[in-house]
Amino acid sequence: MLWQLAQMLWVGGVWLLHIGILPALGLIGLAPLLIDEIDGFLSVLLVSFAAACVTLQVLVLIKAEGMESLWRDIRGQLLLMALYACAMFCGVHIWLPEALRWQLFSYLVLGFAGLVLVMQPAPGWSGGAREARP
Repeated sequence: MLWQLAQMLWVGGVWLLHIGILPALGLIGLAPLLIDEIDGFLSVLLVSFAAACVTLQVLVLIKAEGMESLWRDIRGQLLLMALYACAMFCGVHIWLPEALRWQLFSYLVLGFAGLVLVMQPAPGWSGGAREARP
């Protein structure tokens, strides 16, 4: 359940910001510079939060499936890709703040890794009915 909660928070937040909140701010008539400022602040905050949630998911995956699942399982590989995207976004934001395309690329990698991760079963759950244990 912790896996699904963390996943819902970061994947939902990443997509909600750019599909819901920012376009809505444009529709209500906020100035484009103000929207860009809000976008810059919320994106960094959300990517940092996503990194914390992804780290939690990594710990859940390791506890449920073992350390080797981090490299061999698609869920582990997607989580590592998401962590790398978070690190790349924050690194570019700090050291090259004018490289907005790299920030957007990192954000999109994070978002699409999250979408593919949502389609995977949670650790310890095979996707079918659970067998009753005696």
